[in-house]
Amino acid sequence: MAVSTTVLRELHRLHSQLSDLRERLDRGPRRVQAHETNVARQQAALASARENVQQTKKIVDSKQLDLGTGENKILDLKAKLNGCGSNKEYQMLLEQIAASEMANSVRADEILEAMEKVDQLEVSVAEQKALLSTAEKELASCRDAVAAEASVIEGDIGRLEGELTAADQELPADFKIDYRRVIQAKGAGGMAEAEDGVCQGCGYQITLNMQTELMLSKPIFCKACGCLLYMAAAESDVGG
Repeated sequence: MAVSTTVLRELHRLHSQLSDLRERLDRGPRRVQAHETNVARQQAALASARENVQQTKKIVDSKQLDLGTGENKILDLKAKLNGCGSNKEYQMLLEQIAASEMANSVRADEILEAMEKVDQLEVSVAEQKALLSTAEKELASCRDAVAAEASVIEGDIGRLEGELTAADQELPADFKIDYRRVIQAKGAGGMAEAEDGVCQGCGYQITLNMQTELMLSKPIFCKACGCLLYMAAAESDVGG
């Protein structure tokens, strides 16, 4: 049984190209998913930044309420000064007023600090919005590019599959079972060129007897890796 080296070389070329195209086709959705993950991450970061702003504003509101309560307390204490029955009571009220004013001063400083923090956090929100917008645009662009690329790749795959079917018909009928078995198991990696007596799939040095059979267009499988072998172009021209 003779197997054309030219046909084997063509089959290997087609299988290799199809493998590359299918790998490119599979990479497309992974690229989109990576951008989707980035968008989700930016959305979460924006939500967190907004939550920080809201929580800090609540702190400001709470401290402002405390400040108002403290101011009312001071007014109440000052009103009581005129009704003091003794100097001791008067001095005690003055001390309470001083303590309340000190507490309010601290609250006022804390409110200013918190309001400055709100401003800083709102800047962070704006920055995060910009990052999210960029991520969303990159996702949309990636989806468009992947869809366009997939359309071209699928067309190339269809064309090559047609060529593969035609080339497959050139194989001897009693050899197709072995050929298809190795292709189903290893894909394009199931075939390899034999150059200078070496399997290019694994580097195994094939025997002189195997080289002779290859030159006679006999089907040969590498004893080391199981690849279906064919002669390198320069040698195959001699072997037919």
